Amino acid sequence: MFHLKQHSTTVKTEFIAGLTTFLTMLYIVPVNGFILSDAGMPMAAVITATALITIFSTLLNGLWSNTPIAMSVGMGLNAYFTYGLVLGMQIPWQTALGVVFLSGVLFVILSFTPFRAWMMSSIPIDLRRAISAGIGAFIAFIGLEQMGVITHSEATLVALGDFSSPQVLLGIVGFFLALIAYAYKLKGAFVLSIAATAMIGWVFDLAQMPETIFSLPASIAPIAFELDIMSALTLSLLPVILIFLITDMFDTLGSVTGIGMRAQLFQTQGKKDYSLENTLKADALSTVAGSTVGVTSVTAFIESATGIEQGGRTGLTAVFTGLLFISTLFMLPLFQALPQNAIYPILVIVGILMFSELGKVGFKESDLATNAAVFLIVLLMPLTYSITTGVAAGFVVYVALKLVKKEFQDLNLGIIVIALISGLVFIL
Repeated sequence: MFHLKQHSTTVKTEFIAGLTTFLTMLYIVPVNGFILSDAGMPMAAVITATALITIFSTLLNGLWSNTPIAMSVGMGLNAYFTYGLVLGMQIPWQTALGVVFLSGVLFVILSFTPFRAWMMSSIPIDLRRAISAGIGAFIAFIGLEQMGVITHSEATLVALGDFSSPQVLLGIVGFFLALIAYAYKLKGAFVLSIAATAMIGWVFDLAQMPETIFSLPASIAPIAFELDIMSALTLSLLPVILIFLITDMFDTLGSVTGIGMRAQLFQTQGKKDYSLENTLKADALSTVAGSTVGVTSVTAFIESATGIEQGGRTGLTAVFTGLLFISTLFMLPLFQALPQNAIYPILVIVGILMFSELGKVGFKESDLATNAAVFLIVLLMPLTYSITTGVAAGFVVYVALKLVKKEFQDLNLGIIVIALISGLVFIL
């Protein structure tokens, strides 16, 4: 079913990859609970709903598209949902979920046409590599920030963290354990480093060992099917719907492109790629499903790259990840006891690996458009904390410079459409 031999992989390799992806993205369950609870939604219900939609979307993608890409509630849009819509615009969370639903429906319509796959295949190969490198820088930035290695500074925006902090030192130990394990090509290197770092944290009382392992999942009744679609169907909320649509589309486009470069997926040029199309469709359908159970837009998770680096190449990786997420319904106390600095060093390692794609970009002094676009994509993703902003800025500059220099042979209708949509990201 998954064509393992064709992809030069095994069930064992796919399981290790799925477990690695699971461990590096399980944080989304409690984190999303905290973010959406600020919007007035019951945290316990949100945690259960987040776990359920992660299971559904990841299994759907693994079985339908046969790609090793896991899906869950997208970071960024959940924050915009809470702090931009509900708290900022004083929109009830029920209406805000209606906005998510409508953007998801538009997403589905676009996904069942060749539009999104056509757009992705229109992206020049060097810009694809830049997206992968930019996501790598973004992932590493998130990991270093969460580890406390870098911190906020009023004077310089960011600064070196407190290296006398035991938590920061634990993260650094975890980073070197993961780096050494990967350098020696140990199978399950990331899983081993997470387990070893967690044990160190527990032994030195840097994290509390779980008092209990099992707990029954909370009911999603308080938030399921509570979305208010009619209230969202107003002219004043149309720009908000478009923001969700465009941001979700670019987040997925950026993540899938970057991950695909590392796994050698979606590399067909001018041919129909069913695995790509089905990945995009699974993403869109899951966003609609997510809004009905009470969570924000679902997207392909860049943490899937951790599983790919462990050898995951087929949908079986995603299936294992989805099945492992069932445990978050019943074993959340155990997972919450993992020190965060046992998890986030993995993101830094993956960031390093993805950033290496930058070395494959064909920089030429005569091609200013590509050079400038690559630079902005890579730089702006971590600096603006947004995959969307980096991708959009790069495409706008690329097309603008190509037009100014009359290098029309390097343009196609797809990249022009992407640039126009990218402009909307900044206008909206």
